[in-house]
Amino acid sequence: MAEVTDRWAAGAAYEVFMGRWSRRLARQFVDWLDVEPRAHWLDVGCGTGALTAAICELRNPASVIACDPSGPLLEMASATLADKRVCFEIAQAERPPEREGGFDVVVSGLVLNFVADPRRALAAMAGRLTPRGGVAAYVWDYAQGMEFLLHFWRHAVALDRDAAPLAEDVRFAGWNAAALAELFRASGLAHVATKAIELETNFAGFDDYWQPFLGRTGPAPSYLASLAPERREALKERLRLHLPTQSDGRICLMARAWAVRGSRADAR
Repeated sequence: MAEVTDRWAAGAAYEVFMGRWSRRLARQFVDWLDVEPRAHWLDVGCGTGALTAAICELRNPASVIACDPSGPLLEMASATLADKRVCFEIAQAERPPEREGGFDVVVSGLVLNFVADPRRALAAMAGRLTPRGGVAAYVWDYAQGMEFLLHFWRHAVALDRDAAPLAEDVRFAGWNAAALAELFRASGLAHVATKAIELETNFAGFDDYWQPFLGRTGPAPSYLASLAPERREALKERLRLHLPTQSDGRICLMARAWAVRGSRADAR
């Protein structure tokens, strides 16, 4: 099988595939942080702007700099979030933007597990803080908590053993609350706390579940796009047969993310 690379090139496709869930997740995460109004925020790996939008809506920030290495995702974020408090920049997580005086809060949503050097990225984020500032992040619980992806990969691997190392529950098996807490402490952050955030991912029917996988953006859609049409169809029909479906056609599943926060060691 040809090598499969995660694609992050289509903002609209990402919104249909993951954005409808990540936007709800972002709101719960921002509620948990309970940051005072008028803070200066840095959103690292902002994607299509789910977390940035939640910050603006729920926490009345003084400013938000939102960065991402993907131009198409940033383009969609800036088009859908017209807020004078927000500035969008292209930047890698390991080299995030700076602000004179630092940021009160640096956040990163659904990004750290995709970063080549998470410890370096976190150290860079911590280096952008004010003396009393904090860093917080969250990732999906791919190993056990993302049911709609677990079903996809379980049946993909049943048809194609070469897909096994691509499955997100395999790739990101170690990304749990304990690992995140240890990563934050190893990056020089203190007062570390974690939280599980759960939400329902309900689909109106099989097409509502399947169609977003055709968008070619994200690990599972990237894998699906690499398949020959007949193999793609075989996976589709296998999922249609085996997904837990209610009598009215709905597919009701759960998703969980792990959230973590910490502050500078000298913060009081």
